[in-house]
Amino acid sequence: MCRNIRQLHNFEPPATSDEVRAAALQYVRKVSGASKPSQANQAAFDDAVEQIAHITAHLLEHLTTSAPPKNREVEREKAMARNALRFGTPA
Repeated sequence: MCRNIRQLHNFEPPATSDEVRAAALQYVRKVSGASKPSQANQAAFDDAVEQIAHITAHLLEHLTTSAPPKNREVEREKAMARNALRFGTPA
Protein backbone atom coordinates (compact mmCIF):
# COMPACT_ATOMS: atom_id res chain seq x y z
CA MET A 1 0.00 0.00 0.00
CA CYS A 2 1.18 3.51 -0.69
CA ARG A 3 2.73 5.02 2.44
CA ASN A 4 0.93 8.33 1.90
CA ILE A 5 -2.51 6.74 2.06
CA ARG A 6 -3.53 6.54 5.70
CA GLN A 7 -6.03 4.26 7.39
CA LEU A 8 -9.34 6.10 7.68
CA HIS A 9 -11.58 3.50 9.33
CA ASN A 10 -12.40 3.33 13.04
CA PHE A 11 -11.16 6.70 14.24
CA GLU A 12 -12.82 9.15 16.58
CA PRO A 13 -13.71 11.61 15.19
CA PRO A 14 -14.43 9.88 11.88
CA ALA A 15 -12.52 10.69 8.70
CA THR A 16 -13.50 13.97 7.09
CA SER A 17 -14.41 14.37 3.43
CA ASP A 18 -11.07 16.18 2.95
CA GLU A 19 -9.18 13.16 4.31
CA VAL A 20 -11.14 10.82 2.06
CA ARG A 21 -10.48 13.00 -0.97
CA ALA A 22 -6.75 13.24 -0.13
CA ALA A 23 -6.53 9.44 0.04
CA ALA A 24 -8.37 9.16 -3.30
CA LEU A 25 -6.00 11.68 -4.86
CA GLN A 26 -2.95 9.74 -3.63
CA TYR A 27 -4.43 6.52 -4.99
CA VAL A 28 -5.08 8.01 -8.43
CA ARG A 29 -1.60 9.55 -8.51
CA LYS A 30 -0.05 6.19 -7.67
CA VAL A 31 -2.09 4.20 -10.18
CA SER A 32 -1.68 6.72 -12.99
CA GLY A 33 1.99 7.35 -12.31
CA ALA A 34 1.42 11.09 -12.52
CA SER A 35 1.32 13.55 -9.66
CA LYS A 36 0.12 16.25 -12.05
CA PRO A 37 -1.67 14.99 -15.16
CA SER A 38 -1.38 16.64 -18.55
CA GLN A 39 -4.17 18.93 -19.69
CA ALA A 40 -5.39 16.15 -21.98
CA ASN A 41 -5.79 13.82 -18.98
CA GLN A 42 -6.91 16.33 -16.33
CA ALA A 43 -10.65 15.66 -16.72
CA ALA A 44 -10.22 11.88 -16.50
CA PHE A 45 -7.89 12.30 -13.50
CA ASP A 46 -10.33 14.59 -11.65
CA ASP A 47 -13.27 12.29 -12.44
CA ALA A 48 -11.37 9.28 -11.09
CA VAL A 49 -10.51 11.14 -7.86
CA GLU A 50 -14.15 12.12 -7.30
CA GLN A 51 -15.46 8.62 -8.02
CA ILE A 52 -12.91 6.96 -5.75
CA ALA A 53 -13.57 9.49 -2.97
CA HIS A 54 -17.31 8.76 -3.26
CA ILE A 55 -16.89 4.98 -3.13
CA THR A 56 -14.37 5.28 -0.26
CA ALA A 57 -16.83 7.35 1.77
CA HIS A 58 -19.51 4.75 1.02
CA LEU A 59 -17.18 1.97 2.18
CA LEU A 60 -16.29 3.77 5.41
CA GLU A 61 -19.97 4.36 6.20
CA HIS A 62 -20.76 0.66 5.84
CA LEU A 63 -17.78 -0.96 7.59
CA THR A 64 -18.41 -2.33 11.06
CA THR A 65 -16.04 -3.34 13.83
CA SER A 66 -16.20 -4.48 17.42
CA ALA A 67 -12.90 -2.72 18.23
CA PRO A 68 -13.06 0.59 20.07
CA PRO A 69 -12.33 3.67 17.95
CA LYS A 70 -8.72 4.80 17.77
CA ASN A 71 -7.66 8.19 19.04
CA ARG A 72 -5.98 10.28 16.33
CA GLU A 73 -3.55 11.97 18.72
CA VAL A 74 -2.41 8.69 20.27
CA GLU A 75 -1.90 7.16 16.81
CA ARG A 76 0.03 10.26 15.68
CA GLU A 77 2.33 10.00 18.71
CA LYS A 78 2.93 6.29 18.01
CA ALA A 79 3.83 7.10 14.40
CA MET A 80 6.23 9.84 15.51
CA ALA A 81 7.94 7.40 17.90
CA ARG A 82 8.27 4.80 15.11
CA ASN A 83 9.76 7.44 12.81
CA ALA A 84 12.21 8.54 15.49
CA LEU A 85 13.46 4.96 15.82
CA ARG A 86 13.53 4.40 12.08
CA PHE A 87 15.23 7.64 11.05
CA GLY A 88 17.15 8.44 14.24
CA THR A 89 15.44 11.76 14.85
CA PRO A 90 14.20 12.93 18.25
CA ALA A 91 10.56 12.14 19.00
